[in-house]
Amino acid sequence: MYVIQNANLEKAALPGIEHVTLAGADDGLTRLSVWRQSMAPGAATPPHRHDCEEVVVVTAGSGELHIDGKVIAFGPDSTLVIPPNAAHQIFNTGSQSLNTLATFSVSPVDVHFPDGQRIPLPWRS
Repeated sequence: MYVIQNANLEKAALPGIEHVTLAGADDGLTRLSVWRQSMAPGAATPPHRHDCEEVVVVTAGSGELHIDGKVIAFGPDSTLVIPPNAAHQIFNTGSQSLNTLATFSVSPVDVHFPDGQRIPLPWRS
């Protein structure tokens, strides 16, 4: 598949997070996944980790990245670089939606809680 109509993709959700997988394993990829998410004010990802690199481009909103015992604030037009196996959590600390585009260096992306327990995700890989 060479062209995907993003408007036709299935949306999924976790509490406070709307998700769309733009490209991934279901599209024949093995070394790349691309996700778009919108996080409501006050929402956060669960604390988690994955065995791959992640780059998150913040297109709107502001928040905090909790990683390696640090809390790092960010705003729009920021890029978050998350190394493999780093336990992290992203919080929307602003008053508007936090919109992101995330790219992972593997497909599908297996996500785990920091203790290693797998997190079943409600969206396509």
